[in-house]
Amino acid sequence: AMDPSLPQSLLRRQIELSRICERLGVRRLEIFGSATKEGREPADLDFLVDLGDLPPREYSRAYFLLRDSLEALFERPVDLVTPHNLENAYFRQRVEQQKSLLYAA
Repeated sequence: AMDPSLPQSLLRRQIELSRICERLGVRRLEIFGSATKEGREPADLDFLVDLGDLPPREYSRAYFLLRDSLEALFERPVDLVTPHNLENAYFRQRVEQQKSLLYAA
């Protein structure tokens, strides 16, 4: 279950979010950034996604479909970060401290 301190806009769409993740083969989806700070609706959403080991073409298709689907679902801009984007140690540490699990296959 989602962290109840997350914004209502996320909590209300938990079922739709799970369906999107299942359909696109998402292994794990976490949220970080301003949405994890209690008590406010963020202007945009930052997600960390693990799409597993798909071939490059399928991977990019799933990535862009997921981003578009999340933007449509939450009606706001989405930044979709993958584990490859976490090579910067400072950025990785910040994400690790803030992240909250939304979906795991």
